[in-house]
Formats: sequence, C-alpha cells, structure tokens
Amino acid sequence: MKNYWSLLGSSLLCMLLIACEKDEEATAPTTLLPQIEVVQNPSGHAPLTALLKIELNLAASLRLRVVGKNGAASDLVQEFNTVRQAFELPLLGLYPDYNNQVELTFLDASGASLATETINIQTEPLIADMPEISIQTAQKMAMAEGWNFVNYFGHNGESLPQRPFFFDAFGDIRWYLDYSTHDQLSELFYDYGMTRMPNGHFIFGNRNDGAIYEINMLGEIVRRYSLHDYGFHHTVIAKPNGNLLVTVTDKGRSTEEDIIMELDGETGAIDNLWDLTLSLDPQRRAWETNLADLDSDWFHANGLAFSPDDQSIIVSGRTQGTVKLDDNNRVVWIVAPHRGWESPRNSEDLQQYLLQPLDANGDPILDPQVLEGVSNHPDFEWPWYQHSPALTANGNLLLFDNGDNRNYGNAGKYSRAVEYEINEIDKTIRQVWAYGKERGEETYSRVVSGIGSLDEKDNILFAPGAIDYNGETYGKVIEIDRQSGQRLFEATIRAPQTLWIISFHNVHRLPIYPDTL
Repeated sequence: MKNYWSLLGSSLLCMLLIACEKDEEATAPTTLLPQIEVVQNPSGHAPLTALLKIELNLAASLRLRVVGKNGAASDLVQEFNTVRQAFELPLLGLYPDYNNQVELTFLDASGASLATETINIQTEPLIADMPEISIQTAQKMAMAEGWNFVNYFGHNGESLPQRPFFFDAFGDIRWYLDYSTHDQLSELFYDYGMTRMPNGHFIFGNRNDGAIYEINMLGEIVRRYSLHDYGFHHTVIAKPNGNLLVTVTDKGRSTEEDIIMELDGETGAIDNLWDLTLSLDPQRRAWETNLADLDSDWFHANGLAFSPDDQSIIVSGRTQGTVKLDDNNRVVWIVAPHRGWESPRNSEDLQQYLLQPLDANGDPILDPQVLEGVSNHPDFEWPWYQHSPALTANGNLLLFDNGDNRNYGNAGKYSRAVEYEINEIDKTIRQVWAYGKERGEETYSRVVSGIGSLDEKDNILFAPGAIDYNGETYGKVIEIDRQSGQRLFEATIRAPQTLWIISFHNVHRLPIYPDTL
C-alpha cells in the first residue's frame, strides 16, 4: 500500500507540473509586437540616413529592405542576422526628396518570418551642390556588387566643403555627407578623399586643420587623430591591423609631401616614418610640371597601397614615379622611365631598382628610347603622373596613368587604367592589361582620378575625375570586364561647378552597409 500511495503521489505531481507548463505556454507571447522609433539624420550631416531603434517582445533577426524606384534591381536589402530583442542600427540608402518605403521583416532562429512592418520616410531634396549623373550603360548582372562611392569636389559656387556620396547603378544618389554646418569640418578639404577601414568606418584627413578623422555611416565622428605637428596632404588608408598610413609634410623643412607616417590605430602614436628624401633623390628633375614647385614639392606623394604579403608600402609620387619601400625605408623597386636616376642616394645606386620592361612574349625591351620614356613600345608604356596605386588579387600593380606630359611632351592626350606584372627577383615589369587609350581625350584626366580592382568579377573600375573636353568639365565612372575589355557600366558626373577642372578625386565600388554591421 505504501508503494501504491507513493506512486499515486508521484503521478499527481507530474500531472500538476505538466499542467503548469501548459499554462505557461498558453500565456507566453506568440505574436511579435515591434516598437519602432525612427530618428532621421541623427548627426545632422547625413541627410539620407536615419537611426532605427527597435524593441521586440520576442527575439528575432531582421531583414531590411529599402524599396527601390526602379524595380527589384534598385532595392537595397540588408540582413542583420543576430537574433535579439533590441536593435539600434543605421538606415541607409534612402532617396532624396521622396517618400521612401522601408520594409522590416523579423525572422525567428530558423529563418521563418514572424512579422513584416512597413514604415515610410519622407526626405528633403538634395542640396544645390550635388551633381547631375547620367548613365550610359549598366549591365547589372555582370557588374561587381556595391554602389559607387565618390570623393566629390563639385559645388554650386556658394560653399566649398567637400561632400562624398554614394550613387546606385541607376544614377540615383542614395547617401551623402554635408559638413557645411559642422563646428570642426565646415571647411573640409579631404584631398584624396575618404577610404573605408576594416571596422567599416570611413577615414580621411582634413587639410584645413591637419587632423585625421574616423566617422561612421551616420556621419558621426568616432575619433580624431593628431598628426604630431606634421601637415596632412592627400592620402590616409588603414592597414588590416587598424593602423593608419598617411602622406604628410614635415613643417620644419623646405620640402613637402615626401614623408609617409604610420599611426597606431589604438594609441595614435607614430609607429613608423618613411622619409623619401633619404631613400630617393630629391634633385631628380626628369619630369617637369607646371603644377608644382619642384624645389619644395619634388615628389608629391598622391597615393598609397599596402602589401600585406611583405608588410611593405607602395607610394605614388606624381613627379617621380611609383616606388615600393620596405618597413625600413629601403627601396624595393621603382616604376618610372629610366631617365634621371643616375645620381646615387646615400651612396646607393638607385638605377639597380629600376625595372626592365618586357614585351608580350616576355622578352626584354632594349630600345633606349622606350627605356627613357621618349617613345612607347606596342606592348608597353610607362605611366605618367600616375595616381591611385592598388594591388590585384594576384599581386599585380594597378595604376591610373594620367598621361600628363606623356613622353616628355604631351604625346597623346589619353589616360589609362594599366596593370603591370612585376618580378621582384628579376627586376622586370610587363604590361598585362590596359584600357583608356582608345577613348582619347573624352576620358583624359591630367590630375587626380582613381582605379580599383573588382576581383570578385575580374573587373576593373576606371574613374577619371577631371576631364576638360569640348568645353565641358566632368568625371566618368567606368567598369570594364578585364577579359573581354567590354564596358559593363559607365556614368558621367557633371557638377554645377568644379574645383578648377576637378569633379572628383576618385571613386570606390563599395557596399553601402559595411560587412561589420
């Protein structure tokens, strides 16, 4: 009997516990009830953004869709895959002067939809400084992902702070910054422009106050870096470890734009300096130019790339050539015509670092006229007054060959995107791809401009930013299939007014939402 009553008591207890669990299940929420707050342009400087604050009664992930004007191909879709009950995130990619429709789809852990909420956001028109963008061709299936990020120089004649922007494949501006009312950046002159950091933020220098700024996609300043009494010009990029490489000027001496600084991304301390007056020859005058005083601005560093394979840097000097330097400021190679390198530097013969050009068959080109840069070979041309060094996925060197003073006498006004294969052991260089010569003056940009390797599609982005042709100034963004040479995308950017003849400094193809979000 004792066992019987004991079993009966256990059974009753189990039934009671099950009933309680069922009651709890019955009272648990089964319907998602989002509470959504939208704060438009929270920084006051990014008019096509908003901050979304979302509270949920159930944990979920989020898929965001900004409904495009031009069908599904113009939609912006972004997934935030972390399952949680609260979100605070940037809403990007809105259209100006438009009642934007934004869909928020909430998903459970298995990916099943729990609910969809639609919000509408009315935006203000673009400010008068922004450009007109026309699309000549856009083969969207063949193009690399992302939108075009433009480091813009245009204005309407009333105010000159620079305003970068994103535009999509249909020519619509979907994001821009306007710091004209900012207490620190109202006179922003970012020169080369903004580049994206590994953490998804943008980094840039302001030539007017000599500091480096890190900002988020809402336009909020995350950090300001001091340059320790050096002056900023042109370029800052982030290394994979978060450190910053900056082209700077030593204010205490007569030469300028000839030092590269590495700043620690955490402390802001100077980790390294590359003094080009010690590694190269400041007296070389092979390239004359009317855009610089060569006694002071003898090198004019205008672009940087970092080689993670050997921790070296690649520096473009507008009036000298493109140079690879190791961590100790030693020259690895020089891409430039061979004229004018006879003088040793610090008892070292710089001619040993000049590269021997090869023809398409891999044979040396021995014509002294080609080596000197006086004439071109059918398979090879040197770059002239180049910008925007970049490395492809296979380690080749990409340059924007501006073509100013080509062959020491403006022998043909054309700019090129050019790719070189460099053998560092044999000290050889072979031109493996080029685009632009066939376009002639319609894409000739003697200053600024950029190039990018779109490796996921094997495409190249060619962006001449200061074209002055047929009485019109404009910039172009052109995407080319590297294998076929076919134009996949072309857009023309016309500013109300340019800075001299400059519409923009360069263009990058980027996702508007960084991968870190």
